[in-house]
Amino acid sequence: MPPTPGPRPFSPRLSPISTTDVARAGLRLGFPTVLGRETWWEEDRAAEGGRRTVVHRAADGALTDLLPAPWDARTRVHEYGGRSYVVVPGHGLVFAHHPDQRLYLARPRAGGEPGSGAERPRPVTPEPDEPGALRYADLRVQDGPDGPRVWCVRERHHQDAKVTRSIVSVALTGAGDVTDQVTGSDFYASPTPSPDGRHLAYICWNHPHMPWTGTELRVTRLSDGATRTVMGGPAESVLAPLWCDERSLYAVSDRSGWWNLYRADISGSSCEALCPSEEEFAGPLWQLGGLPYAVLADGRLAVLHGRGDLRLGVLDPETGAVTDLGVPFQGWAPVLDADGDVLVGLGYRAGAPRSVVRIDAADAAGGTGRAGRAGRAGRAEELRREIEDVPAGVLPVPRAVEFEAVGFEAGPGTRVHAYLYPPEQPDVGGAPYVVFVHGGPTGHATSELSLEKAFFTSRGIGVIDVNYGGSSGYGRAYRERLRGRWGVTDVEDVIAAAKWLVAEGLADPARIAVRGASAGGWTVMAACGASDVFAGGVSVAGVSALGPLVAATHDFESRYVEWLVGPEDRYGEREPLARADQVNCPMLLMQGLADPVVPPAQSQSFAERLMARGVPCTYLTFEGEAHGFRRLETKAAALAAELSFYLQIFR
Repeated sequence: MPPTPGPRPFSPRLSPISTTDVARAGLRLGFPTVLGRETWWEEDRAAEGGRRTVVHRAADGALTDLLPAPWDARTRVHEYGGRSYVVVPGHGLVFAHHPDQRLYLARPRAGGEPGSGAERPRPVTPEPDEPGALRYADLRVQDGPDGPRVWCVRERHHQDAKVTRSIVSVALTGAGDVTDQVTGSDFYASPTPSPDGRHLAYICWNHPHMPWTGTELRVTRLSDGATRTVMGGPAESVLAPLWCDERSLYAVSDRSGWWNLYRADISGSSCEALCPSEEEFAGPLWQLGGLPYAVLADGRLAVLHGRGDLRLGVLDPETGAVTDLGVPFQGWAPVLDADGDVLVGLGYRAGAPRSVVRIDAADAAGGTGRAGRAGRAGRAEELRREIEDVPAGVLPVPRAVEFEAVGFEAGPGTRVHAYLYPPEQPDVGGAPYVVFVHGGPTGHATSELSLEKAFFTSRGIGVIDVNYGGSSGYGRAYRERLRGRWGVTDVEDVIAAAKWLVAEGLADPARIAVRGASAGGWTVMAACGASDVFAGGVSVAGVSALGPLVAATHDFESRYVEWLVGPEDRYGEREPLARADQVNCPMLLMQGLADPVVPPAQSQSFAERLMARGVPCTYLTFEGEAHGFRRLETKAAALAAELSFYLQIFR
């Protein structure tokens, strides 16, 4: 009897998408602003060393880069940053400059309006004792009798490594007029002055909480500092306050188990759910400065809502009715801004990348009255795409899928959510697949176009992007699945994803890899030690050991492990480094050497442990890169190394 033939060798297909295409494509558009017929947004430039600028679009459609090199509009508050700029009508643009973290004012050129080009920026906050010791984020503008002031969160890094935060106001008339307004909590977000200027609303929380576990919405009377907690507590995440009028606020809360919108009196006497629904109206507050809803001219709210991908609609706060806007975008990043009936956001759709989108909400929802009809086609204009040249014919069409969780504590009927990206012309009997694991771990994978995923699928390698237990987008109970079980629930869910691919006949069981970054890298390393289902793993800036992480990581996440894992005596049974002897598959580890979130020693120690055992392991480091690669050459090199790794293990 002739021997049974082995599996056919994997031969990658030719693809029009190169590593440089992927590296150049990601503009990372963020935080749009609209005033009248003008629009602003942040834009990363990988080809310029990863710096970030602010782009202005005039009423006539002309685009202006407001901050030429070497200006870099990035804030390092919480190390993850957020909105780095604010437009001050009649004065110009205030932004945080990455190298020194000071706030600067870029005035328009003589005879021009904000956005028509700017003079050389001048600082409006004092020079700290050490570069980056004073950082600013979440900028808001308030007009006053002495001119406009910028309200923001300030983060102070002391010489003894202590970090404190406060809400401050910054005058634009000189360099150094910064006034502390609110102090005492470990963290702040969303400083929002009332329309009459008498009160300040804001979000605050203290260690060991994270903004998605327990926050408070407070209001402080500015005349005497009297403060009242309006909503929130240790088991409630309140986010994104906006003033409804001088006595009441809108805010998002998950007190029902889902991030829904509420209207609350500042006295704390009443709190009303505007549209009770088992869906999310916000995302986790990893970055400061974004709002997931906006107030329109007639008092209605432009909202983002859904499970997984968020849809754009208009909510009538008097009736609770939501009318989805008839615009051709299937999902949105949780940032909106509005002026009158015009709103801007970051939308995406099948076959098209994330874009800055400008919408006439009155037209899209059937007029400014309260009887707009659902689905009416609206006027939506794409102002800027993250990827200008999208290759035709090779983009995967993602499909939302679910499969059963297999863990002991998952409970019967618990489902895991994911997005499936089939490969081009899959092999009969199953294709190679890569299981993507997002970071956070309270992050969320969406279905928006990713040229990185298309880079693999166009070569015949499928992708499944898993929203494991702990991910946002599916309610608080789904996030709570990870509480005390990091390294268990996430690992079980990504292994379940691989087994589901095989059971469905989609994947070759011998050719499944797993990859992730940051918290996703932790899951990759742990999963490779917990199961033989993976042919190899790729970890970028992955966490391997909890004790050193807790001792060295930044303040924002310094107590997060208490929620994720629990007491220190659990570290040894959870951390990948303690289970490195159980890893037998090849691994690729990559790390930025300037990473302040996950120190390089995390990847290096894991790589050394594998190499000492003779397990194939490649460890690549990149000078000057932090937590997330920004430079074009780094992105291209990392992607090339990853593809080479897959081609070797999928042979």
